[in-house]
Amino acid sequence: MPEGFEVPLPDGVRLHVETAGPTDAEVTVVMVHGWTLDGRSWHRQLDGIGRQLGDRVRVVTYDARGHGRSSCMALRTATLAQLGDDLSAVLDHVAPTGPVVLVGHSMGGMTVMEYAHRHPGHFAARTAGLVFVATTAEGHTHTAYGLSPRIARLIRLAETTGAGVLARCGSWRPPRALLRALRPSLRWLLFGDRCDPTDIRLVTSAVARASLRSIGGFRASIGTQHRLDTLAELGDVPAAALVGDRDRLTPPPCAESIAQVLPTTELTVCPGAGHMLMMERPDEVTTAIVTVLRQALATPDATASTGS
Repeated sequence: MPEGFEVPLPDGVRLHVETAGPTDAEVTVVMVHGWTLDGRSWHRQLDGIGRQLGDRVRVVTYDARGHGRSSCMALRTATLAQLGDDLSAVLDHVAPTGPVVLVGHSMGGMTVMEYAHRHPGHFAARTAGLVFVATTAEGHTHTAYGLSPRIARLIRLAETTGAGVLARCGSWRPPRALLRALRPSLRWLLFGDRCDPTDIRLVTSAVARASLRSIGGFRASIGTQHRLDTLAELGDVPAAALVGDRDRLTPPPCAESIAQVLPTTELTVCPGAGHMLMMERPDEVTTAIVTVLRQALATPDATASTGS
């Protein structure tokens, strides 16, 4: 069973973290969830990684500030830059030594990129692999919601205006009754051709635990981030990128641009899948993570970390 605890941050925010596997594992994999979600997003990957790699790998998930069981924060810290700093702090706390593989979904992938941008030395010394799941390095450049450009612009205007209002609502959380009413909209926005009812219930539950400040506050930063230049400087780190061809938020051009600037990336496009690949295509996502982990385990650094 995963072990849960809190990691305190310098500004007083406390992050809920869960780990599974031995502290002296050869490699640590840290999986970072998306906007308005929480660490439970990865529950199928937790099982799959454990079955395939056992005690060789330690698995870490955590709830980002303002999400899940982590505490809320000052509005000025609702930025991807801060999330990159938070990831650095989590690594120092839960995996201070040894190689790490970083896995990010949506905002979580952007968090990984921001960590690489803001802490390049720390990143280079620690990171043995990357997996990007339904994410982008280009803000909302390619986000058209699967609609015409004109309608997409209107939706973005409404979304950003609403985000500004929500950001000022502090630690309040969305009313569950409202989220139940919005479930069909969430299903359309986040999933592709098929959606297991348990998955949309989990997503709705996660959104219900996110503070309104985090739902609204991170929107501006997410929309404007551009980190292709950062990815282009990462060299030969093993990497994978996965995207669904029905993804309305981070469509295939987002993953394709990542693969273009980071040539080590193994690109997988999942037919019929939307934005929630960890749930819609759990086997493909787990396989990509395990493949990168096996590459990390084959390096001398991973062997040396166990003293063997």
